[in-house]
Formats: sequence, C-alpha cells, structure tokens
Amino acid sequence: MTGTSTAQAAARRLRYAMVGGGQGAFIGAVHRHAMALDGQFELVAGALSSTPDKAHASGRELGLPDGRNHGDWQALLADELRRPAHERIDFVCIVTPNHLHYPVALAFAEAGFHVVCDKPLVHTGEQARALAETVARQRTVFAVTYNYTGYPMVRQARDMVRAGELGTLRKVVVEYHQGWLAGAEEAAGNKQAAWRMDPKQGGAGGAIGDIGSHAENLVSTVTGLEIEAVCADLGALVPGRQLDDDAAVLLRFAGGARGVLTASQIMTGLENALRLRVSGTRGTIEWNQEEPNRLLHFPDDGPARILTRASPWLSEAARAASRIPPGHPEGFLEAFANVYLGVAAAIRALQGVAPANAAHHVHPGIADGLRGVRFIEAVVASAASETKWTPLHPGRAAQ
Repeated sequence: MTGTSTAQAAARRLRYAMVGGGQGAFIGAVHRHAMALDGQFELVAGALSSTPDKAHASGRELGLPDGRNHGDWQALLADELRRPAHERIDFVCIVTPNHLHYPVALAFAEAGFHVVCDKPLVHTGEQARALAETVARQRTVFAVTYNYTGYPMVRQARDMVRAGELGTLRKVVVEYHQGWLAGAEEAAGNKQAAWRMDPKQGGAGGAIGDIGSHAENLVSTVTGLEIEAVCADLGALVPGRQLDDDAAVLLRFAGGARGVLTASQIMTGLENALRLRVSGTRGTIEWNQEEPNRLLHFPDDGPARILTRASPWLSEAARAASRIPPGHPEGFLEAFANVYLGVAAAIRALQGVAPANAAHHVHPGIADGLRGVRFIEAVVASAASETKWTPLHPGRAAQ
C-alpha cells in the first residue's frame, strides 16, 4: 500500500453491511449503536430481515440507498462482489438467529470479506471447524461478539491474572442468571424467545448456548485456563419447552483448577446477573456485570480493595478501554464498542495502518467461537450421558 492510499485508509470510516437486525430485532440496534460511538464505521448496505419486504422497510428506516438495500443476504453478497474494490464493504456484521450464522459467515468468508458474527458461532463443531479453516485460508479478520470481554474491569481482571497477582489459579465460579424466560414466552408471541427455544434455529443448547456461552468465554478470557472436561445437568423447567432453560456445569481445567458454571433464564425477577469469581493461591477477584465499573480484589496479604474504572493505577489495556473520567458510569454499549475497536484495529492493520494503541484493542476471534461451540456440545452430551465426566476434546482423557 502506498503512502497516499495508507493515509486514505486511515482517514475513512470502515464500511460495513449488516445481515439481520431489522425491525423488531434487539441485538442489531445494539451493534449499530456501539459502532457509532467511536466514529470508525459506516453502515452502507444490508439484508436486514429474512422477509424481503421487512428487509427493505428496515433498510429504508436506516437510510440505506435502494441499490444496497437487499431482500436477502445472497443478493447482498452478489452485489458486493460486482462492485469495484474501492466501493465494497470492509466487513459484514451477522446478527441473525443462530441457524443462519454458518451459511452467511461461510459465504462471506469464502468471498474474502472480513466477518463479525454474533454468538454462539454456529450449531456444530464440524461447522465451526470448517469456518475456522476458511478464515485461516483466506487470512481475513473474523470476530465473535462476546461483548463482555470489552468491559475495562474485565480487562483489568485478565491482566491481574496474567501478572500473577492471584498466584496459581485454583477455583473459578461463574454464574449468568436471568428471569425473562420464567414463563412460556415463546408461546406468547415473544420473537426473541421463540427462536432461542427452537432447536432448529437456536441450536442444541438453550440457556447454555445463549448465555452459558458468554460465561464460558468470560472465564477463558480472564483466566486463560483450558476446560478439559465437564459434568453437566441441563433442565427445561418450563413445561413444554424444547431446550434447556437452566444449566449447572462442573468444570475441570488443564493444570488441576476446578470450576462451577451456572446459567439460568428462569430465575424470576433477575435481570442480567453475570458474575465471575477467580481464586488463586494469593487472592481472589470478583466482577459483577450489573456493577461493571468495579472489580473487587481480596489479596492474602492485605485488606480487600475496590478497583474502579479509569483509575490511573489500572493496567494500560483497562485504561485504554475507557472513554470518560472515573466516576461517570460506562456500561454495555461501551463494552460492545471496545470489541469493535479491536475489529477496526485488526482490519486497519491488514490495510497497512493501525492506531498507536492497537495492542490494547483486541477482539474475540474465530478460535473463541470454535471453543464456545465445543463447550456447548460437551455440556449437552454430558447432560444426556450417564458418564460422570465428558472431555471437550475427543480422545483426551479427563483427569
């Protein structure tokens, strides 16, 4: 890339298309709002619904020009491939129900486009491996939006673990509890509940796939530990429900640490109660998503302390993830936006440019998505088995 073209790449916003996320959807608007925070992205095309009329109406509401407002994702891809390189999108953002993740992501990745995909990545480990192989062959950026990794205090927790401040890790406890599915919402016309509790659309896991996958990714991001085996109990506690709405999983990590993961969407009255505790030989840390600007630290050689977002004594990565001074709350959208800053840094690096602090702007990638699918499969298999422990990697014996 020449000096002039490098400067142009650095100056312009990254162009993206969105698949899904139209009228009546929740997560698509979250992605768009998050990308808007830092002024690095521009929505230029889309296929915003599986229903053509609704897709076109959604695109018009967002100001998409008729020529790039498509009735389905196949037409979107074909149109982008017809365009000269300087007009094409830089990446596609996939925010459909889970069953569409694989065909859309695979088609765009095979065509050489960068991809951002909501979680869980795909339905099966075989699909995940095929997608990972395509991304490796094409050498494209692929992000999976495990958005909780974008919180500044999650990055602080990760850096404290990496720096050895907790010593040797021994115990991890993570819980993600909600109450919005305490009733049969899927039978009452709730669109979000309907596809999540449909195995054809949601996949093999219900709560374990929808929010348990977030819990697994949070554990992996903060601790760096590898789950070797699981012992799981899944339940569908609302009568007639096809997929689990409650999950309890024992975890065994490589190296000997132990863990517990619970994920439930039938805990009446709870909202978005994601909490992580990590304990080692030198101390324990605790983070609560509903109070995300604080990280509790319980060292073995001093009093408990509260670390707060944007404070000068935090790690560089944690400070880089904050936008406003301490004492002003930052939350869900900002964390999502931090994931997208990682996507922008990765794409711009391939274009020959990157921000000075690019090392602090990271994003969950295809490996995280693949690991998450393997985790869901192992939990579902464990819950259906009389065997006590189910390894995540076939052929590897559990300790």
